[in-house]
Amino acid sequence: MSSIADNIRSVTRRIQKATEASGRADGSVHLLAVSKTRPADDLRLAAAAGQQAFGENYLQEALDKIEVLADLPGLEWHFIGPIQSNKTRAIAEHFQWVHSVDRLKVARRLSEQRPGSLPPLNICLQVNIDEEASKSGCNPRELTELAVAISGLPNLSLRGLMAIPDPEQSEEDLRASFQRLARALEDLRQNPQVEGPLDTLSMGMSGDLEVAIAEGATLVRVGTALFGQRDYTH
Repeated sequence: MSSIADNIRSVTRRIQKATEASGRADGSVHLLAVSKTRPADDLRLAAAAGQQAFGENYLQEALDKIEVLADLPGLEWHFIGPIQSNKTRAIAEHFQWVHSVDRLKVARRLSEQRPGSLPPLNICLQVNIDEEASKSGCNPRELTELAVAISGLPNLSLRGLMAIPDPEQSEEDLRASFQRLARALEDLRQNPQVEGPLDTLSMGMSGDLEVAIAEGATLVRVGTALFGQRDYTH
């Protein structure tokens, strides 16, 4: 059975090969370790192997890990799950990134509740790129209006877009979904009303990261390929 460190090396090689194959600069794609349901000891092993960015879906579980791992310098915490309005204060106080903003109300609360002692909270807008009825994310047709409104909030930095395409579709359709997200980001970059770095495409997971990188991903969210199958019995 391979170790977490071995898995990190393997996924890192996959990212490097895909980056090179797509003609992009080495180091232009970053790995986010999706660590939901994994014990803090697993994250500690990943950190010892050089991984610093971790993505969490469940707030209380994440806060417990942040506290337990507070002795490790330089860890970067990304909230990637659905956001309830009553959870925004804790997210604003404890995370460096949020990938799952899809409503102006939530963005306003994050901005208002971000402590002034901390740098702006990095935000990705989650887009329901395949317009699935059961999927979180803003409608692509409402994205520009939302981005304009959010980019003007004082304690947020609009970094880019995130999507979770339908995993059941063909590779051709999956590629088209990634292309739509990349085009949406480029459209925002061209819009003078949208402020922010707009340098991040958060897309691609364990099974499709090569396709995502080929279509412009700058950050891939990988869980299973690093930690194995998840245990949801906690």
